[in-house]
Amino acid sequence: MTTSIEPTRETEPTRRPPGRMPGWAKVLTAVVVVLVVMFAGIRLSLLPGLRDFFGTQTHDRSGPALLKSIQDMSRYDAASGNFQVVVDLEKDAKYLPDAIRGTRTLYVGAGTVDAYVDLGKVSDKNVTVDEDRTSATLRLPHAQLGKPALDPDRSYAVSKQRGLLDRLGDLFSDNPGGEQAVQKLAVKHIGDAAKESELTARAETNTSDMLQGLLRSLGFKEVKVSYGP
Repeated sequence: MTTSIEPTRETEPTRRPPGRMPGWAKVLTAVVVVLVVMFAGIRLSLLPGLRDFFGTQTHDRSGPALLKSIQDMSRYDAASGNFQVVVDLEKDAKYLPDAIRGTRTLYVGAGTVDAYVDLGKVSDKNVTVDEDRTSATLRLPHAQLGKPALDPDRSYAVSKQRGLLDRLGDLFSDNPGGEQAVQKLAVKHIGDAAKESELTARAETNTSDMLQGLLRSLGFKEVKVSYGP
């Protein structure tokens, strides 16, 4: 009896379609992206030798400032208040944890507010002088507050906390880590504090002292200054 032996066929390995990334490679790529984002905030000062290599240079190529207009000032700046406020601004996402989406900035804002008396509103009927020109009575408008001016040299961010998505957004932002929101809030708080202070009262007192000293040097013996509409 003759037995025929057929040749054994080797099973060919399953080939992956060209261009398709294996599953483990996708996971590895995602992990690398997350690690890059997490460590994007590391300061270069922590890596010796890389600070100078990645350092930037600043070049001021601005054109000359152009004078657009001139305005005559008739107000007397009689007092100036220095203020400081600590702004704690937090923005949260409704359904996401802070580590994923959200920011919190602690900012110290320092600025000044001037108080002035507008002498341009004083007319002839607001000034009374006796015949001997030894007594004068002046009625001036009440002192007002100027706009708060934030001092950039004395204002700074103490800390900034940002979620993962916010850090990603900063990578593609023209103004990463902008502080406009906390700066506006600092200006608002400084302005509110100035309204609650005695800055306008001090301005009226200083204005009265200035005018009394000026008119007495001109020969007036009695000078009365009052404020009202």
